[in-house]
Amino acid sequence: MKRNKRASVPGSIANLRNLNYSTSPLLASRTPPWRSKLLVALVGAGFCVLIGRAAYVQVVGSDFFQRQGEIRYARTLELTASRGRILDRNGVILALSVPTPSLWAIPKDLEATPAQRAELGRLLNIGPKDLAAKLDDRLSFVWLRRQVDEKLAKQVLALGIKGVYDVREFKRRYPEGEAAAHVVGFTNVEDKGQEGIELAWQKELAGLDGSRRVIKDRLGRVVEEIGDSVAATNGRDITLSIDSKIQFFAYQRMRDAVAEHKAKAGSVVVLDAKSGEVLALANYPSFVPGDRKKLSGEQLRNRALTDTFEPGSTMKPFIIGWAMESGRVKSSTVIQTAPGRITVGGATISDAHPHGPLTVAEVVQKSSNVGTVKLAMQMQPREMHELFSNLGFGQKPQLAFPGAVTGRLRPHKSWRPIEQATMSYGYGLSASLFQLARAYTVFAHDGELIPMTLLKRPPQEAATPVSGVRVLSPGVASEVRQMLQMAAGAGGTAPLAQAIGYSVGGKTGTAHKQEGKGYSAKKYRSWFVGMAPISDPRIIVAVMVDEPNNGKYYGGLVAAPVFSEVVQQTLRTLNVQPDLDVRPHIVTRQLPAVEESF
Repeated sequence: MKRNKRASVPGSIANLRNLNYSTSPLLASRTPPWRSKLLVALVGAGFCVLIGRAAYVQVVGSDFFQRQGEIRYARTLELTASRGRILDRNGVILALSVPTPSLWAIPKDLEATPAQRAELGRLLNIGPKDLAAKLDDRLSFVWLRRQVDEKLAKQVLALGIKGVYDVREFKRRYPEGEAAAHVVGFTNVEDKGQEGIELAWQKELAGLDGSRRVIKDRLGRVVEEIGDSVAATNGRDITLSIDSKIQFFAYQRMRDAVAEHKAKAGSVVVLDAKSGEVLALANYPSFVPGDRKKLSGEQLRNRALTDTFEPGSTMKPFIIGWAMESGRVKSSTVIQTAPGRITVGGATISDAHPHGPLTVAEVVQKSSNVGTVKLAMQMQPREMHELFSNLGFGQKPQLAFPGAVTGRLRPHKSWRPIEQATMSYGYGLSASLFQLARAYTVFAHDGELIPMTLLKRPPQEAATPVSGVRVLSPGVASEVRQMLQMAAGAGGTAPLAQAIGYSVGGKTGTAHKQEGKGYSAKKYRSWFVGMAPISDPRIIVAVMVDEPNNGKYYGGLVAAPVFSEVVQQTLRTLNVQPDLDVRPHIVTRQLPAVEESF
């Protein structure tokens, strides 16, 4: 059988060779030319599409595809700039940034046992539900807790939970705490200024972040740097005119005064009468900038700059000064204030006590409403309005600080006679304590209203005397200073303002607080604004106590003692030599104060 099969093979081959293909209907039909051409055209078109796509990818759309490729392996890492420091005038640090760990996680990579999760929540003080929400596995990144202390970060990392990491961020520290809080301000967790100098000088303090391009593997590890790195430019330091010692003492003394008089709040402003630099700006209540969990609006307000009030009798020296400047009176001119009251426009204005005839100097010393009104009513409303405007009232202070207010000074054309009269002793207009302190530079700086600054003047500028807008002549300014010295001495409204070893002068102020459309009968604000030494003033100190409620409310009893202690401490800190013998001042402070009219 096998032999037969082999024999049949050659015959089969012979039969195939004799087969006539033309007899097959399928093989005998000719292929149409258009079919072959179509096939060739389709193949050619396919090649054209491929070539066009390749050209688009490599040439036209190369940037897009390059970016898409880099997204999958290249990353831009931010090089964070270090925020600049805030310093006082002597180089004491008021704010600085320090590296601090922050904890974060990749929830989809998280591997933790129930015990590890429970311990993580305990360390971070996060409840189980909140922790579960944070670690939702659909998220690729989540902050666990930012800016924690080193000990807590080590405890969390020691748990060994896969997917939990730490990173270094900068956290702001404020060594002077609540004493300088309203000046320095604070930043948020992103290191951006929110209040005070931190906000006002945000751009300069923040600097510019840098960057570098790197290639990361699938586990997020940097394997190679690509391109050039851009170095971070650290923020610059800001040196303030504030003296941290003076600031701390002013804050401490105001805190004690608020507690002693059971007051609502208080503020102190200390100015350099020579340079216009702000040496202290303290408020109470205050807050700790680094711990703001229970921060309230009452604590946050920088009252010395943001709160306005009717300044009361502290306005009287300006009216007296202008009456002398305009030639209407001299310091020795006698004004009859009897019977201790005066009627203007149907309303009666009274003194606390009838004084009879008073010289112009004694009008300031005794704080007589009647004497001041009689001088004011000799002036045109426009004249008084220009005087107040030249003193900076009704204008926003030109100070690089957020929140400084304008106050209120209505156009003189709308004044009624009674309003002109009350404005002469501080009712009917409003100002901040800072505006009031600055206005007193007219008396301390020989009649000129000088500009203020919160930044320390450069050495080359410090050697040049500051000039301002002239309001009074030097002679009149000197005479008013002597009147202010009388007001702070024996027979005046504020003998408690006397500073041991230094001559002082100033003016008390007491005013009913506005409540609704009228004035409260039992709520007061108390002030004292003055300067020292009186012969050649170096500093101006303004004190305000809001709502004293412990039996005393006159400015001479509440605010003047604060002024006294701040003046003594400030002048000693500035190395100003005492200009008076000590014993007379001890005696003067024991004399009773004259009740001021308000």
